[in-house]
Amino acid sequence: MGDSTVWTLAIAAVTGGTAVLASWVAGRGSTRAARVQAEIAARAQRAERLRESRRAAYLDLIEQTHRMGELYWEILAVLRNGAGSSGGAGSSGGADGPDRAGDIAEALKELHDREIAEYAKIRRCARVVELEGPPEAAAAALALQRTTGTFYRCVKAAMEGDADAREEFRTAFSPFWAALEDFIEAARTAHQAG
Repeated sequence: MGDSTVWTLAIAAVTGGTAVLASWVAGRGSTRAARVQAEIAARAQRAERLRESRRAAYLDLIEQTHRMGELYWEILAVLRNGAGSSGGAGSSGGADGPDRAGDIAEALKELHDREIAEYAKIRRCARVVELEGPPEAAAAALALQRTTGTFYRCVKAAMEGDADAREEFRTAFSPFWAALEDFIEAARTAHQAG
């Protein structure tokens, strides 16, 4: 009977040791699986935050571009109204006289000041897109921002009396809206990929 007790104890010890070892291995596996699952969840959250952050930046730039476009239409209307008035020495002071020319110059100055303020906003929006990325969307945003330079130069030229400024201003719309379309396409591609 002594042998049987020893064997029973030996088998119990081996079985217990095996159970402890199996529990330890299973615990390590569970811990590793939980860690991997947590890392995957954290990566997914970061990707979603980046996606939403980019989307907000893209929308801000698009909205600001439309505000700039509306301002440019206002400026073009003033430039068109001022096309026939010179306000020079030969004017008689009627409807196209110095008063009207002064009003147009004042309106252009006010619109120019608004253009500068709106440009600061579009520049900020473009920089945020540049920060958020990806590089294709950032490049398209900066290209869009650069198209506003022609409008600025034309308004300055019109304020200085350049007769060709109105036509150059009018032709600047096509590249401006094309740059917006390019940006929207780059943003759409980035948003769908992200």
